[in-house]
Amino acid sequence: MLYWLFQELAGIDSGFNVFGYITLRTILGALTALLISLLLGPWFIRRLVKQQVGQPIRKLGPESHFSKAGTPTMGGALILFSIILSTLLWADLSNRYVWVVILVTLAFGVIGWIDDYRKLVLQDSAGLPARWKYLGQSIVGLAVAWFLYSTADSPAATELIVPFFKDVALPLGVFYIITTYFMVVGFSNAVNLTDGLDGLAIMPSVFVAAALGIFAYVAGNSVFSNYLAMPSIPGAGELAIFCGALAGAGLGFLWFNTYPAQIFMGDIGALAVGAALSTIAVVVRQELVFILMAGVFVMETVSVILQVASFKLTGRRIFRMAPIHHHFELKGWPEPRVIVRFWIISVILVLAGLATLKIR
Repeated sequence: MLYWLFQELAGIDSGFNVFGYITLRTILGALTALLISLLLGPWFIRRLVKQQVGQPIRKLGPESHFSKAGTPTMGGALILFSIILSTLLWADLSNRYVWVVILVTLAFGVIGWIDDYRKLVLQDSAGLPARWKYLGQSIVGLAVAWFLYSTADSPAATELIVPFFKDVALPLGVFYIITTYFMVVGFSNAVNLTDGLDGLAIMPSVFVAAALGIFAYVAGNSVFSNYLAMPSIPGAGELAIFCGALAGAGLGFLWFNTYPAQIFMGDIGALAVGAALSTIAVVVRQELVFILMAGVFVMETVSVILQVASFKLTGRRIFRMAPIHHHFELKGWPEPRVIVRFWIISVILVLAGLATLKIR
């Protein structure tokens, strides 16, 4: 919206052309989302408390979590509002990639909202049945995969880029749809599994979003993409504004979600954030790098898969509790220690991912 306004004003005064730069609008998008989160956070928390939308705690979980019962949740709605409003203000709304990511984020947010609403308001401990949740995620995942595949305007848009190698790109063809589907659905659930400690999921999401913003900017700039031997994806640069908004909204949410949390993200936020990040990674053709940078989410998911498989096959558990952050809690690590150490791991992995820009 503001992008169009400043475009019109640039016809009157050329000084407004500065708002055409993606870098400036990314910074402004991040600051706008951050400000919205910080300003609306206290009011939003009061509303949730008034509506008694409190987090239930599993009886089988660590005893240290019992005191968290009743903490307001569905805070992801604040994140989504901040992201979407900021993106609408600063992004070029004629860009199809912007709308793809916005719609995917909202769709997964709706699925998460239904699950949270059934658990917290209707007091249905099962929430949205797993089969219906997975069906909804699958429909959205396949829809976005098919759309991106059918509208691809260059071979590079559907190739699998192998990091650290300058000229290795694998044409996926129709398998692009399958890859995109598993990326979007898989990582939406991976972020949701990670969201078990105060600030544990949102800060790695901020790190990854910031890094993806850089990849999006490079992919959308033919000069930089050619210099760095990356696929040039015309229009992908606008996703940097969305990434900035996600990072800003995440930091604003962390202000209230940091230990001890005043509010939790809930499925509405975790599913949407995971789907948004993975969709951006697909658009900028950095799936493998994204898997590396989002290694904390991968680690949490793999720990659950291994735990379930081991118990079903051998009757024994590999970890004291899965996801793996609970394992370290039960080993005696204080919650803040687990959180900060996972953040450090996330920073290292994101830096490793960014290194692939030059190391080829």
